[in-house]
Formats: sequence, C-alpha cells, structure tokens
Amino acid sequence: MSGKNTEESLAALEERIGYHFKRGELLREAMTHSSYSHEWKGSPKPPCNERLEFLGDSVLSLIVSEYIYSKYPDCPEGDLTRMRAEIVRGDTALSNFAEKIGIGDCLFLGNGEEASGGRCNKKILEDAFEALVAAVFLDAGSDDNAKEAVRSYLIPLAEEKIAEICIPGKGRVVDYKTQLQEVVQKNSRGERLEYVTVDERGPDHAKTFTVEARIDSNVFGKGEGRRIKDAEQMAARHALVTLGEIADSDNE
Repeated sequence: MSGKNTEESLAALEERIGYHFKRGELLREAMTHSSYSHEWKGSPKPPCNERLEFLGDSVLSLIVSEYIYSKYPDCPEGDLTRMRAEIVRGDTALSNFAEKIGIGDCLFLGNGEEASGGRCNKKILEDAFEALVAAVFLDAGSDDNAKEAVRSYLIPLAEEKIAEICIPGKGRVVDYKTQLQEVVQKNSRGERLEYVTVDERGPDHAKTFTVEARIDSNVFGKGEGRRIKDAEQMAARHALVTLGEIADSDNE
C-alpha cells in the first residue's frame, strides 16, 4: 500500500486543530480508510474509521445544534433546523472543512484509492472529518472536556459556513428554491418550474443525487447532493446564476 502519510503529518494535523491526542491510535484510526484495512496483509487488520464516523455524525449534530441555539436566540426552529442541516449535512460542507485542516495529506489509503485520487475524494474527506470529531471527543475524556475540545476547531469552521448560508445577523438560511420560485413568478408567462432527479449513484447509505432545475422543460440549473433536498438547492442556485439573479461566487 502506498501513501504520503507519516507520523509528522499526523502531528501537523494536531497542530492545525489545536488538539494533541493522548491516545494516538484514535487519530490514526480516524485517518484510516476501509481500503487500507482491506489491503492489509497482516493480522490483526488496522481498524478503519467507519465506527468513528458513525459517532462523529452525532457529536457534530449536538455541538452545532447547541452553538446555533445559543447564537440565534430569536431564530425559529425551522431556520435552526435548516442551518444545522447546511453545516453538518449540506453538500460539500464537511469535505470543505476537511480540506481547510489538511486531512487529505493524513489519510491511510489502499493502493486503489490512492491511485484514483482518494485524497481529494469528497466522500472520503467528509467521512474522515466526522471520524476526527469522534476521535477528539473520545480522547478528551469527560463530556465537558470532550465537547470543548471539538468546539475549539469545529466552531470557527462552522461560523464560516454560517456566514455563507445565512442573512447576516438574522440566522435565516438562504433558500435558493424560494428565490428561484419568486423570480419565475415575477417574470411569469405561465412557465412551470420543476425539479427532476436525473441520476443517483453510490450505496444506499451514501448516495449522491443529481437534480435539474427546469423551467418549461428547459434545464437552467443542475446540482448534486447527498440528499435530494440539497441537490435541489444547488440546482436552484445554479439556475439563479444562469438567469443573472445572483453572482457565481465560486468564480469570483
């Protein structure tokens, strides 16, 4: 098996997140993809990060929920729910967090994943980020210490995402589907807006959906997401860019 992972890269990751593991094996497990474990020739096989990923999903949800609940005391439940979903479930959010702290350089991958660009694979990065959250949570010991350890590097990342998706100071999530509906209605000549799922791929527990935003059967936008709702939002955003209603921030 190949890989650019070294003890130095793991130590550098600890520096970047501001947390130093007492049990280094937890960090190593968090960075171990299943392909590495499957290709391991010896016994026992090193554990992969799937179990940590499972726990990390819940820890993420709890900490982000507590944070936005306190930060936006006047925000209604629906907006809080949408905000949390964008941060912990939104398309590419967690993989972007992973990229910001350099997880790709620290992964243990099998030869096949290494050769196919696994260090840049959004799903692999997302899973490793969730696993890292769980690893810090477990390593920190008590619940209060554990949550604070995760908060210290998670909340600054979450704040950046909140700034992207919310109306400043209000805690209201930008809803591209509603914006697009309003644009279509404003310029209405009887056009019909619809969202059509044109593709789905991946295993049942980690599907990626592709959705097209169509106005009178003409495709104006396309989006992908782990949930159909996320893909629809991205398709609506793309359509708004196509119609000149918003800027394409990815190209700014």
